[in-house]
Amino acid sequence: MDDRENPGGDPAGRAGAGSAAVAGRWDDPPVNRAGLRIPPFITWQGHGMSDRWPLHDFLELGALLSAVPCARLHARQVLWEWGIRDLGDSAELLVTELITNAVRASREMTQVSAVRLWLLADSAQILIIVWDASPHPPVLMDVSGDAEHGRGLVLVEAVSEQWGWSSREDGEGKFVWAVTSYA
Repeated sequence: MDDRENPGGDPAGRAGAGSAAVAGRWDDPPVNRAGLRIPPFITWQGHGMSDRWPLHDFLELGALLSAVPCARLHARQVLWEWGIRDLGDSAELLVTELITNAVRASREMTQVSAVRLWLLADSAQILIIVWDASPHPPVLMDVSGDAEHGRGLVLVEAVSEQWGWSSREDGEGKFVWAVTSYA
């Protein structure tokens, strides 16, 4: 993988690290002590997930339209549990847009699969990661005011401090992520 496929940089907050796009097999994903599936590119950077992101959560959803409000409510409750409700609106918007895109991308595949959501936080930032089965990159569109669709990534870019994507080496899906601060 090279930086052309990961325009926003490294999802772990270390922009420019070429290893950010390295992806592993989902057949046997790394699991932490709590049984949480961990996106391979986070752990294979030489640091464990807990070193950088002490708060983490995982949710797998069907590629259904109802996944969007479920993911948004889940994010709201997790942030409340973590005591960082102040960022709730921004994080909920990012989750909504990323899950919407993931559901749409997964439903366009010949075999529909689940979408996966990770919420990770440290003392200053929240990292939102979404996986879907489509290998096609997300496309930031220049849409007119009349358009019914296509504004999702424009909103992600406006609300997040940084966003990007990483494809898997085996071509099975991609991770799209966004980082926003609350401190």
